Amino acid sequence: MPAVNTIEHEGSFSLQLQPLVKRGNWADKNRGVVLVFVIVFIVVCGVISLLVYRRWMKHKAEKESYETTV
Repeated sequence: MPAVNTIEHEGSFSLQLQPLVKRGNWADKNRGVVLVFVIVFIVVCGVISLLVYRRWMKHKAEKESYETTV
């Protein structure tokens, strides 16, 4: 089967491209793997946000602990 078909409609000439290789949907075939990737991504985002929050709170506490004299 050729990769390019020529189609003629009432005197007009156009080209229609066809895919050379039919590709399957990997994510549809491997739903479990995709689900694991999503769960791992959510857990990693949660851990990173927790670390950032704790560092921010530590910095805020250190900033408030300074005594200022007038």
